Amino acid sequence: MLYTIQPLDPVAFKLGPISVRWYGIIIVTGIIIAYFLAVREGKKRGIREEVFTDLLIWAVPIAILCARIYYVIFQWDYYSLYPEQIVQIWRGGLAIHGALIGAVATAAVFCYKRKIPFFKLADIAAPSLIIGQAIGRWGNFMNQEAYGGVVTREFLEGLRLPDFIINQMYIDGQYRHPTFLYESLWNFFVFLLLILLRRTKVKQGEIFFAYLILYSVGRFFVEGMRTDSLMFFNLRAAQLVSVSLIVISAVLIFVRRRNKEIPRYSE
Repeated sequence: MLYTIQPLDPVAFKLGPISVRWYGIIIVTGIIIAYFLAVREGKKRGIREEVFTDLLIWAVPIAILCARIYYVIFQWDYYSLYPEQIVQIWRGGLAIHGALIGAVATAAVFCYKRKIPFFKLADIAAPSLIIGQAIGRWGNFMNQEAYGGVVTREFLEGLRLPDFIINQMYIDGQYRHPTFLYESLWNFFVFLLLILLRRTKVKQGEIFFAYLILYSVGRFFVEGMRTDSLMFFNLRAAQLVSVSLIVISAVLIFVRRRNKEIPRYSE
């Protein structure tokens, strides 16, 4: 059977000479949804909406900047030859671990300045972070990036995927694993788990650490399937960071559990 492969246009619309790409629209959508979820939960925990607004103003640009710097550092062999492309973030190339570093560091300084318990805010924000990541992966889909190894069309059809996803996974003359989709679905699952975790007797900080652990577990396995991984010598950087986050988070949960003065999330 012959198939007509027509990839989706990464440009949503144009405003004169400016091309507005789906990648940016999807990333912004994820940020907006994450923001409103955090605000809603924050009100229940005694944190005003303007706190999240002020944090967003600082955290988003810093997170994007760190995500790009992280990516460019690991791809310096390429960007050293084409330095003019370093600022072209609309074409993709944002590393989530870089964004996470930037966002957490910004939140830590922000909480210190505002005298807000960091882990209280981090617990509130954790489900928002993961749902934002789940949505953001569809930006990779539109750019035909963050894909895996070669598969057959029959394999993709066996996953009961709609044609628009199957056709978009036809890259460089071959069908690819939709690893963007695997990670997006895992992130949605983690989001649900974190929401359920809020109803248990966890201590402050444990929802945030659970987010780091659960996301990292999924990312470790999905990263092993990708063909565009950022490398640290002969190791996949994302897998190395994922293992580190799992170990550090588990140790911190154990240590903090022994401290009876740390309040529960629901308190």
